[in-house]
Amino acid sequence: MIALSSILKHSSLKRAFRYLIAALLCSIISLVVIDQAIGFYVRNQIYTDINKLPYRPYGVVLGTSKYFGQNSINLFYHNRLLSTYELFSAGKVDYLLLSGDNRTLQYNEPRTMFQDLKKMGISTEFMYMDFAGFRTLDSVIRADRVFKAHSFTIITQKFHCERALFIAKYHNIDAICFVANYPQGYHFVRFREFFARLQLLWDILIEKEPHFLGQPEPLPSPVTIPIIE
Repeated sequence: MIALSSILKHSSLKRAFRYLIAALLCSIISLVVIDQAIGFYVRNQIYTDINKLPYRPYGVVLGTSKYFGQNSINLFYHNRLLSTYELFSAGKVDYLLLSGDNRTLQYNEPRTMFQDLKKMGISTEFMYMDFAGFRTLDSVIRADRVFKAHSFTIITQKFHCERALFIAKYHNIDAICFVANYPQGYHFVRFREFFARLQLLWDILIEKEPHFLGQPEPLPSPVTIPIIE
């Protein structure tokens, strides 16, 4: 009787372990499918060649920390600013909206980007800051609703482009994205993106809105006259 009980208990544990492994595999497959589906859905709005990038009146630079731990430069930040400078210098946008987190007096992504782009030679009259870009969702929706940038180019790394553009398409916002270089290594950042995209779908499901909208602050009218082909 004891032996039979042990066998049944062992069998139940094995069955539970199989179910656990199956559930884990299904979860991993679901994350990969969601990740790839989002990228596929927005693939036509992503540009890596500046010569093929269409003109848009506004460029929206998505913020991130300037430094990693121990004050080492964040290459994601550095490469976004290099791409922003390239885009602006090529006349692909007229104005820049620097959108990011402003959680403390010491941590201010928009202001840091503003100061660094100014040092790179971009005049302050062409740069505006969004201090309430707490998340990608906030940055994209606020660019359209608050700053009235109804046609804009997002500037960030490709994985981030895909998520930002998915948000834009869902909210019927006219946006494209110019890809900043992804630094070598840093695989954890891309791994974390799987869960960020899962969060994105949850935000859509619950119809999440930006943390703060406030009164409209329209950006200046475009200074470039688009060429009609």
